[in-house]
Amino acid sequence: MDWLIRGFGSLLAPTAKRFYKTLSQPQATQQTLQNALFQQLMQSKYGKSLGIKSVDDWHKIPIVTYGDLQPWIEDNNSLNTAPVLFYEKTSGSSGPAKQIPYTRALRKSFNTLFCVWAHDLIVNGPGFETGNVYMCISPKLLAPGETPEGVQDDSEYLDLWLRWLLKPFLVSPPDAHKPQTPEVFQANLCKTLLLAENLETISIWSPSFLKVQLDYIHTHRVALRSQLTHQLSPARSHLLSQETINWEALWPKLKLISCWDSALAADQVSALQNHFPHTLIQGKGLLATEAPMTVPLLGANGCVPMLTEVFFEFEDAAGAIHLLHELELGHTYSVIISQKGGLYRYRMGDRIQPTHYYQSTPCLRFLGRSHSTSDMVGEKLTLTFVSQTLTQLETQLDLPDNAFKCLVPCLSPQPHYSLFIDHISRCETHTAQVLDQLLCQSFHYRQARLLGQLQPARIYASSDIPQRLMHYHYQHGKRLGDVKYPHLLTTAIHTAETLLSNPHYSPLR
Repeated sequence: MDWLIRGFGSLLAPTAKRFYKTLSQPQATQQTLQNALFQQLMQSKYGKSLGIKSVDDWHKIPIVTYGDLQPWIEDNNSLNTAPVLFYEKTSGSSGPAKQIPYTRALRKSFNTLFCVWAHDLIVNGPGFETGNVYMCISPKLLAPGETPEGVQDDSEYLDLWLRWLLKPFLVSPPDAHKPQTPEVFQANLCKTLLLAENLETISIWSPSFLKVQLDYIHTHRVALRSQLTHQLSPARSHLLSQETINWEALWPKLKLISCWDSALAADQVSALQNHFPHTLIQGKGLLATEAPMTVPLLGANGCVPMLTEVFFEFEDAAGAIHLLHELELGHTYSVIISQKGGLYRYRMGDRIQPTHYYQSTPCLRFLGRSHSTSDMVGEKLTLTFVSQTLTQLETQLDLPDNAFKCLVPCLSPQPHYSLFIDHISRCETHTAQVLDQLLCQSFHYRQARLLGQLQPARIYASSDIPQRLMHYHYQHGKRLGDVKYPHLLTTAIHTAETLLSNPHYSPLR
């Protein structure tokens, strides 16, 4: 089988070599892409409305968010003259969801990312033998009573020739491309993974996704062992009978886990590495529904910008805009992108730091979302969305609009959100249920809940909640006069009890 993998690497080599060649001249490569994107923009209805004639006026193109572009997208995608293949849903910054238009050129950008990444792994990676890979991007999960919509098969992110080449290597549960309930999806996935004895690669978004599957297998190991009696080898069946499962023995050929490893995901990766101490866990870098921004390369020892596919601009703390070749190592910047699907000068809400150079191109480390976003497992809750949600909660449950309210991300015992409120006249359990339903208007929060990566929201009510929060911040180095009370905390705490049972806290009288 290794000859087939080497042959696959040879097919990917031309794309990879073209990409590597551009890394020695990032400024020229980005300028070429900027010119092409400008011509594309000028042909669109949106571009014509801007009243600019030359790429020299690029700075006059407004820096935007999805909310600014939404009317143009809904107007038959007036951002681009190219046909839209499909619209892919992701969480919105100021509303429940965004619909990102995918054109053939944008899909090819993701194609290029995959080819460069896979080629690097084959050349510099741990020596693959079977090539068997489980890839999960975004399963189409249905809550009770829902019907399917949108893209139904994640392979649509890749070109047809690449889908065909990958098909023999893919480990996929039955009907994986079809919308289904979370319970059916998880049961089928775990059975499929248990039967994949030669699995070599697991590619997921959040490391918590894999942890949830491991927990499911451990909890249901007796039933799974019984259901797979005639399909599991005696040795693997014995592993499932153990109180503590040796996960690396269960998948003895596993060589790579690809997942987020930055910001809040770092702790989750550390826990995952304890289960797979001899397996390479590689971070995904900056990869979003909107665009493939960086590619993790073993040869570069970091994440390299996809400078042939995305035109990058970076905003520093003072609001100044910098190009890719102008970045300073160790500084922090916010990412603004222009991509081939029709998003121009689009604010991503991600913060990065240049770490070192590969050839002449800076490698970028993802630091986390902007200060107005909370993201433990990929849910991407924004301050604007949460404020709107809490207003809806007040209206539905007739809560006092002047009540103190703060939604707090909590990491333990399982990631979840707790609403701290100083007054509540309704049953806390019912209020928590309604809050969770409202938060599920956010696409990625809903996905995380259905996949079991987030537990249901909780409510904590006490008249001295504001003082408790103030003392918590004070104990963590903030001056009392600097403590703010937004509707959303974006730095996760360990547990709600961390705040509620602070031994240094004494109620203010």
